Amino acid sequence: MTGLLLALLAAAAVAGTAWGLVLLRSEARLPPDLAVALEVGATRTTAVGSAVDRLGMRYAPLVLRLMGPKRVARVRTRIDRAGNPGGLTVDRYAARRAVYGALGLTGALVMLAKGQPVAALLMVAFGLFWIEVGIRVAVRERRDAIERTLPDFLDVLAVVVSAGLGFRQALERVAGRYEGPWADELRITLRRMDLGVSRRQAFDELRRRNDSEQVAQFVTALQQGEELGTPIAETLIEIATDMRRTDAQRARRRAARTVPRATVVITTFMVPGTMILLVAGFFLGSGVGLGTLLNVR
Repeated sequence: MTGLLLALLAAAAVAGTAWGLVLLRSEARLPPDLAVALEVGATRTTAVGSAVDRLGMRYAPLVLRLMGPKRVARVRTRIDRAGNPGGLTVDRYAARRAVYGALGLTGALVMLAKGQPVAALLMVAFGLFWIEVGIRVAVRERRDAIERTLPDFLDVLAVVVSAGLGFRQALERVAGRYEGPWADELRITLRRMDLGVSRRQAFDELRRRNDSEQVAQFVTALQQGEELGTPIAETLIEIATDMRRTDAQRARRRAARTVPRATVVITTFMVPGTMILLVAGFFLGSGVGLGTLLNVR
């Protein structure tokens, strides 16, 4: 019975792979929005990622319907906060969920047939959460990069504003000298302002696109300074100073959490290991063999 089940699963896997290759090589046209989703960022992703997108794009609408509008909105927010890594869009996300879900389910069935429930659970977890892990990592890396750049950027911006340029012109000039996620966010904000969006709304959107306390602090302080009529250069310098103070406090908290962990590692592994080395050294240096000790007993 087990052999028959394995044969059926293997046949299903081969048939699914063949069907996927047929779809990949077929000339059937996708709807325009899905075709655009495949083209967006195609040069930024890997060959494997592009192949996965092409295999799963036909099933993206079904996955999006199953997710529901609220969850789709949350996914879109996370993708924006991650900076669209590898040209990732909501449609490409749904395509990858379809492919990874199918692979995880097939692998789980095979592992269950072999009597390996733990491996089956791992395959299910792969199908459900692999793409989520990638997005979470991208969000954290992007947030860290922005928070490293922001204080120095504000110092330079304050100097340029103090030299006599308006805030908008200074922001555009300084942003052109930087590269990375923060410069990208500023260019998006400036582009939104070029399209007629008010400065307050553009910076509100900047805050929503980024999962960073420092970005939220920057936008809030900037808007409060604008309402109160505070000179913009002084506001920028104060924001940069507060951010550096916050970074120092966060570093001290991380160090305080590290000390107990280091103590546990030392007392659990290093001290017993050192004692074993000392005892073994004394024993070997004394010239007393194990046979002598047994004879004494």
